[in-house]
Amino acid sequence: MGSGAEIWVVMVGLCLMITLLVANLMRPGLVLFSTVVLFMCAGVITPEEALSGFGNKGMLTVALLFLVSEGVRRSNALGHLIEKLLPERKDMTVRKGYARILPTITSVSAFLNNTPVVVVFIPIIKQWAQKVGLPLRKFLIPLSYAAILGGMCTLIGTSTNLVVHGMMLEAGFDGFTMFELGKVGLAVAVAGTLYLIFFAAKRLPSDGSPDLEDTLAHEEEQLEGGTAVKAVLGPRFPGINRSLKEFDFKRHYNARIREIYRDGIVVKNLKDYLFREGDALLLDTDGSFVRTWGDSTIFLMLSNGRKYESAAPRWKKWLSLSLLTIMIGGATFGTLPAVRSLLPGFELDMFFWAAVVTVLMACFGIFPAKKYTKFISWDVLVTIACALAISRAMSNSGLANYIAGKLIDLSGSVSPVAIMAVLYITTNIITELITNNAAAAFAFPIALSAAAQLGVDPMPYFVAICIASSASFSSPIGYQTNMIVQGIGNYRFRDFVRTGLPLNIITFVLSMILIPLCWNF
Repeated sequence: MGSGAEIWVVMVGLCLMITLLVANLMRPGLVLFSTVVLFMCAGVITPEEALSGFGNKGMLTVALLFLVSEGVRRSNALGHLIEKLLPERKDMTVRKGYARILPTITSVSAFLNNTPVVVVFIPIIKQWAQKVGLPLRKFLIPLSYAAILGGMCTLIGTSTNLVVHGMMLEAGFDGFTMFELGKVGLAVAVAGTLYLIFFAAKRLPSDGSPDLEDTLAHEEEQLEGGTAVKAVLGPRFPGINRSLKEFDFKRHYNARIREIYRDGIVVKNLKDYLFREGDALLLDTDGSFVRTWGDSTIFLMLSNGRKYESAAPRWKKWLSLSLLTIMIGGATFGTLPAVRSLLPGFELDMFFWAAVVTVLMACFGIFPAKKYTKFISWDVLVTIACALAISRAMSNSGLANYIAGKLIDLSGSVSPVAIMAVLYITTNIITELITNNAAAAFAFPIALSAAAQLGVDPMPYFVAICIASSASFSSPIGYQTNMIVQGIGNYRFRDFVRTGLPLNIITFVLSMILIPLCWNF
């Protein structure tokens, strides 16, 4: 237990961290690392505790899954799958399109990183929507939401689940099994998908928005000529928070910026414009831009009006799917007590199988082994590792115990369900404002302390944190796939609120009903 001074140090540090994350002045990984350094200098955590997150099994599993997802993306197995579900019939409606693609996207995202799933599907859906005469902007936000819903169903569906799993292991708990979160996640995914199918179209803008109609029409005309590209700026773009005068885009990328979109509208005053992650740029290029920068994490998404075509041979598609199946099956059955007793010297968990499959994919050339570092989102890994250290600082200082006590007082009850509701809402709000992994790391020690003070099993609280951290529907900020579709679809912030807030409410209500039924306090 820390001193009162340490509690204040950690509290001030967390407030500064959240302020910097909301202001988007630095990348989340650097913000959290700076916070960890502050706590280390104040003596709240030791250097060993500051570094412990970098060896966390959950964080390392996330790194491996980036490569597995890249291998599946490059095999074009996802492209072939979705094309079979989208017939080019003129009687197709938006609702019929939802019914065909959203359940599939939800299912795929339960086992693959959400970002490559969304990146692969966007150009396919875009071309299909043009051919059948449906507005693209009715589909992109539901695409992102379906990917998020799928991620709630399995241990590997989203990095947040693995972060909480890693913290559980460090705290001495068994962690989650592969499909344990599906007890709640599957029901949320089904209800959320039904909501999107029946209600989302009415809450989303069409392509005929008055302020964007001419711009979008002009863009499509240029894209068909193969000279224009729409690019969504990623975290590694070197011009973030710099103006057009300070960063010469044309010199760096041999492309001219024609228009810039932010929050769904065209930026008027380009002279004073500062680049920001998630901004969408309409570029005039020489035709080689997508080929040159397609694999770079400088851009979250590049769209030139053409669907992604993989040059991979057919056998790589089947091999990548087979390896993915082996990984999922191995991690599911490898942790069973019977298997553990048969192989006492082996820990056949998700990390083991992800590591094996990653090496096999590299050996068979399913992803370029010499470029493997390009496919890992290092900022996400740094964010996760530092978030674990910050969680440790909250426990060491006594802040987690203090906040847990206040939550119990504020709820006016010692009911574990009431505390869970407050914890869920708090985590969900933080997720919408900053990032999902930071929100989970912030909430975990509080949940652990609250359970200890109430004398109950903390497992229901851990599940609530996973669901709340992933349920980023009302803002484009908290989830990278939301930022991607905002840039490509020129959505405004209010489009996410109108469509996503009911989904947040559905997720909350189902979680509060199902979690206590599936896990006893």
